[in-house]
Amino acid sequence: MNHTGRRIALALLTPCLLAASALSAQEKTPPEEIVRRSRLTFFYAGEDMKAKVRMRLVNPQGKERVRAMTMLRKDQQEGGEQKYFIYFHQPADVRDMTFMVWKYPGKDDDRWLYIPALKLVRRIAANDSRSSFVGSDFTYEDISGRDPEEDTYTLVREEALNGRACDVVRSAPKSERSADYSYKLAWFDRMSHLPLKEEYYDRRGDLARVFTAEEVKEVQGLPTVTKRTMKNLQSGHRTEVTFEEIKYNLGLSDDLFTERYLRSAPPEAR
Repeated sequence: MNHTGRRIALALLTPCLLAASALSAQEKTPPEEIVRRSRLTFFYAGEDMKAKVRMRLVNPQGKERVRAMTMLRKDQQEGGEQKYFIYFHQPADVRDMTFMVWKYPGKDDDRWLYIPALKLVRRIAANDSRSSFVGSDFTYEDISGRDPEEDTYTLVREEALNGRACDVVRSAPKSERSADYSYKLAWFDRMSHLPLKEEYYDRRGDLARVFTAEEVKEVQGLPTVTKRTMKNLQSGHRTEVTFEEIKYNLGLSDDLFTERYLRSAPPEAR
């Protein structure tokens, strides 16, 4: 091909290359949208939910404690206001303890904990949301979710995890005081949108905690993490959680998620 022919071929090819480049850019989902989809799938599946939850706390020496509870959840609106009620069955020292959350978009959640041994209902302050949830490696915020507006997001890379194509997103708190970590890396499954793994890094940039979705199943057609683990790499402690008897769209009443039931849990939670 002579010089003129090459120029003509390049002129014809350039629009195609530009179009392909533009298409590739369009196919990359913004990280904010990836996080939004995951949040809806992970925290808002169905209109409401009930599950039996088994929490296994294991210390570095292998000694374990087991907590059993029932979790109720009701969405007021998809991605918006939401309510949780948790009733503890065992062990004996926490039996009849209850925990309730009213989650709001754009402002601090309301959280209550009833401690039967003290016959006391304790209001959990906003800055306590990052404290350990009943001695586990999960925080109160891990249980009910974090407001996505509190973070900034960056799509780091695309990567396979356990044979699943994932988008790896870095999220960093806009305010240092709003979180106990400096940033987090999360692996979001492109098919289910669920978080399969999360790494939390402390203020020094060291890896502090790791969340892993150990088992994912479809329940009533909804992808659900049925087994999950949170490991504290700095203390050597870990918490393993199993969800059983999961049911969605039960038509749970708003009355179940009120303070009157904190001291005496309703039959639906027992």
